[in-house]
Amino acid sequence: MTPIPRDLIQAARLIERRELSPVELTQACLDRITARNEELRAFITVLHEQALATAKQAEQEISKGHYRGALHGVPVSVKDLIDIAGVPTTSGSAVPARIPRHDAPVVTNLRRAGAVIVGKTNLHEFAFGTTSDETAFGVVRNPCDPTRSPGGSSGGAAVAIVEGMSLGSVGTDTGGSIRIPSAACGITGLKPSHGEIDCEGVVPLSTTLDHVGPMTRTVADASVLFAALAGHASARLDPDAASSHASLWLGVPAPYFLDKLDRDTRAAFDQTRARLGSAGQNIQDVAIAHADRTADVYLHIVLPEASWYHAPMLAANADKYSPGVRLRLEMGAYILAEDYLRGIHARPVMRKAVDRALEGLDALLLPALAIGAPPIGAQSVTIDGNAEPLRALMLRLTQLFNITGHPAIAIPCGTGSDGLPRAIQLVGHRGATARLLEIAATLERQIMPDAGSVGGGAG
Repeated sequence: MTPIPRDLIQAARLIERRELSPVELTQACLDRITARNEELRAFITVLHEQALATAKQAEQEISKGHYRGALHGVPVSVKDLIDIAGVPTTSGSAVPARIPRHDAPVVTNLRRAGAVIVGKTNLHEFAFGTTSDETAFGVVRNPCDPTRSPGGSSGGAAVAIVEGMSLGSVGTDTGGSIRIPSAACGITGLKPSHGEIDCEGVVPLSTTLDHVGPMTRTVADASVLFAALAGHASARLDPDAASSHASLWLGVPAPYFLDKLDRDTRAAFDQTRARLGSAGQNIQDVAIAHADRTADVYLHIVLPEASWYHAPMLAANADKYSPGVRLRLEMGAYILAEDYLRGIHARPVMRKAVDRALEGLDALLLPALAIGAPPIGAQSVTIDGNAEPLRALMLRLTQLFNITGHPAIAIPCGTGSDGLPRAIQLVGHRGATARLLEIAATLERQIMPDAGSVGGGAG
């Protein structure tokens, strides 16, 4: 059996040197899907024949000297919220799927880069949840502990990376749906600046908050996939070229963001902060004004926007929605127009607050998820003796940066005493996703020298 490289960069190098066949690598990923998908439910649709045909074409092109770049011949997966021509877009729902006639622009960009799309990953229905257990295609399970959630909504995408079912995944993020599952499963997930990657051909949750971004094992892998998704002509292969050697200035937004963390998450974050300080990084506490209004503003935008989009389908297929998703969509119909407008008008205020917190700094440093991966089916979790609603707690550290549009990336920072991954989050300046990736590459090496070793898929 062909061993699966530890990360996308390694695979790309081997393919470019013709030491690894795209066909054999694709078959190895498909074999991993066959072996593990029944248990973990990472994929909804597997494109066996299409993937192998694309891999064969890539192999022929490379053999003739027509190498397109770092994604050429590399297996990737796409969240089943994103259109692939002729393939059902189910959105993880029993509501009748749409059959798109055209690829979403991000899929077009993947094809242009020579990527091999192995299939469409499972998700929390219509991306409206944080646990990936409300889906018509089977509860998604965390490969670190199958009794636990992989996070959501891009849960299947995260599982695919950990298990070596693909070497990169495309997810979506409206309140944390890339960063939450990345943190829960121990991989890297990037939410770019708002509008930086085209959302056309992606089933919307909230049109003003939606983002598309990469999920990978490492920051270098995320940089390659981000470049392709954004339509850049080439992608950097050398991970060292993306890192900075100068000392960085980092701000920790302690108020609100450090208020509710489980014991292992707090310990992992404190250890990471100390490690980065010892490595020469400059770290100071900062505050983000109005952070405590985050959930209120977020809900008054996401609920009515989601409800508006789903209104026709909900009227015709209400019984086909998962109960929790249906309830949230129905709640959105009762948000007053004036409350929605208050949320919209609060966005620039909160955007400026994050900008001010970033003044004089390279990035903000905070946890990506307040807890380890929760048990499947849990509705609440206890923090410092208090029962906290699970959904609100999982969104607490990520959703502000969907409101403001700042780029944010989740990076593994170890495991807790429960054996579950923990992660930090870095937030950069608006419109400076490339710079955030450089910063993340530098810090990744200081936090996790063996970055890319997580999971069961590396061969």
